[in-house]
Amino acid sequence: MPPLPAAIHDLANRWQTVDPRFGRPNAPPIELDLGCGTGGFTLALARRYPERLILGADVLLGRLRRLQNVVRQGGIRNVELMLVNNLELIGFMLPDASVRRLHLLCPDPWPKARHRAKRLATSAFFTHVARVLEPGGVLHLATDHVPYHESQQAVVEGLPFFRAAPDAIADLAGLETDFERKWMAAGKPVPHLAYVRISES
Repeated sequence: MPPLPAAIHDLANRWQTVDPRFGRPNAPPIELDLGCGTGGFTLALARRYPERLILGADVLLGRLRRLQNVVRQGGIRNVELMLVNNLELIGFMLPDASVRRLHLLCPDPWPKARHRAKRLATSAFFTHVARVLEPGGVLHLATDHVPYHESQQAVVEGLPFFRAAPDAIADLAGLETDFERKWMAAGKPVPHLAYVRISES
């Protein structure tokens, strides 16, 4: 049985490839909650699927420490937490074809026109996502910001790596991020998108 996480993996400014299984001898399917925030979705996913390894990545140490406390107190053994820049993690740190499913849920939409260059969901980013996903792996997106939703959809569907697959997230029914619960409580819908990584063979 793997140990409870003793420390958050500090990957900031580490210009190297990392082992996404963090030394685990077996090879469980890996799901990555990118920008996991306060971790509501990460925890729910880990509890529902204890046979999977759930990676939570965020750039804010305080959030990760709070999430780690809940993981420890709950005796959850299939979560690993990473302090890391999302672009660096996806761009070069993760090995090719190492992730079964990647979740990018309610990222900052940077709605002002002058800030849109800061958006994570770009064609370059999704090209890196295609690299780290297994063939047949799943990209899962959600946002409460309608223009950002439309932008994500247009960018992903303009790339040759993905095909739309809404059924690929059917097993996530009832699992929500903390932001999603907030927006839904306010009557604001949070649409989801899912795409399968097309095999190159």
